[in-house]
Amino acid sequence: MAKFDRYMLSQLLVLFGFFALVLVAVFWINRAVQLFDRLIGDGQTALVFLEFTALGLPRLITTVLPIAAFAATIYLTNRLNNESELTVMMATGSSPWRLAWPVTIFGLIAGLMMSVLSHFLVPAAAAQLSEREVEVSRNITSRLLTEGTFLSPSTGVTFYSRAIGEDGVLRDVFLADRRDDSERMIYTAAEAYLVRNNDGTSLIMVDGLAQRLTEPGKRLSTAKFQDFYFDITGLMRTDDAIDPSITYLSSPALMGDWANVATQNNTTTGAVAEELHSRFARAAFCFVTGLIGFATLLVGGYSRFGVWREIVIAFLLLVALDGVRSTLSAPVLNDARMWPILYLPALVGGLTVIGLLWTAAHPGIWRRRLRGLA
Repeated sequence: MAKFDRYMLSQLLVLFGFFALVLVAVFWINRAVQLFDRLIGDGQTALVFLEFTALGLPRLITTVLPIAAFAATIYLTNRLNNESELTVMMATGSSPWRLAWPVTIFGLIAGLMMSVLSHFLVPAAAAQLSEREVEVSRNITSRLLTEGTFLSPSTGVTFYSRAIGEDGVLRDVFLADRRDDSERMIYTAAEAYLVRNNDGTSLIMVDGLAQRLTEPGKRLSTAKFQDFYFDITGLMRTDDAIDPSITYLSSPALMGDWANVATQNNTTTGAVAEELHSRFARAAFCFVTGLIGFATLLVGGYSRFGVWREIVIAFLLLVALDGVRSTLSAPVLNDARMWPILYLPALVGGLTVIGLLWTAAHPGIWRRRLRGLA
């Protein structure tokens, strides 16, 4: 039996890795297309795209882990059932409870992986991703190197360039500066260059026109220039500071005084409780998903017509529990004392597994009881 346990557990882990890889790839491609268009369109490099993608993977993996665990268990149980291996094991005296042991170990491994991701990797990746997004938003050079689009790199500033040459020259440039309420400045130039130095970044405009409109009296002054120096370093000093968020904190940092944590992160104690306990609840739910698939198929027993009905039932059970899980956050956000309800889907799933395994250990018991009542 120990050899069978190791065989079943190894197969579950292999299938789990396969389904997780496939699901991550599918979800990643869907998100990567939008991310690629946004970053590359803003003038970022492929390395920035890869960095943003890598930082988003931990959260994506937490989404697919329960599905991968469920799919791996369903696939392996169905295969063992079709090849009569489970039937042989039960004929030799192995009970459904005993057969569920390697699936339980597999669920613990999947739950442990979910715990590491939810408690440490996802918050760290989210914090790093937020920092990089702010850095990218402050990168005025990359934001200005977008042709054919009116851009607003800073409040009160509008920039437009019709085209960007292969040599980096900006052609037909328009720059409007409305940061000073007492006057409005508009610069147009045939060409412009972005020049970086130790002190900051400058925009050198060539062969253009400067227009100044003063609000008192509405006086308009114009001046042509051959070359004009415009310091855009000030545009880079934005107020895009990283707002504190509990999603960036590891679970040990959330286990202290909830009121203090909520005050430091401009949120409520309900949000802190929901964030902390939802991480534990995700791991518990990931542990249960594999057992649900195994127990449901085990109840169906062997059939030459397959166990597609049981597979559909197991899938509907998983969808129902996951649907309930998504509706339990609102009560906790309103009242932190309601945090135990976050574990309700995992608890209901565990009780369902126990009931299914008990039914598999007593085949035909419900049919006999119904006959007795009749």
